[in-house]
Amino acid sequence: MKTEQSAFAKRLLAALGAAGIEASPALLEKLVPKYGGEAVTSQAVSGWLTGKHLPKQANMQALAHIVGVPPHELQFGTSAHKGVREANLAWPDHVRGHDRLAFEAFLALPEGRRKLVRELIAVLGAPIPKRPA
Repeated sequence: MKTEQSAFAKRLLAALGAAGIEASPALLEKLVPKYGGEAVTSQAVSGWLTGKHLPKQANMQALAHIVGVPPHELQFGTSAHKGVREANLAWPDHVRGHDRLAFEAFLALPEGRRKLVRELIAVLGAPIPKRPA
């Protein structure tokens, strides 16, 4: 196993875990093209997760978007030198993994379906009326 690929696999697994996303080749095979990457097989994704291969740059970008980290950090890790860095304001820290993916899927829906989802959330979020004793 090559050192660069092994280190990448560790970073990818850690980022998936931190984002609350299962490290499943089948799941990532579906997500990568949805986030701008090229279509891949679950075997290719398995190679990334086990440190056998590195993804192409387009897929690296998609993976970074999925897990919510900068692409260079996913590919190369963080450097000891922190320097000046802008905060990532795209998503608050408490919004992770599947929730972020669900929000992005919601935003991709046509307006009529988004309205339906908002109504469903309002119904589910309403207090449950107490039953008379």
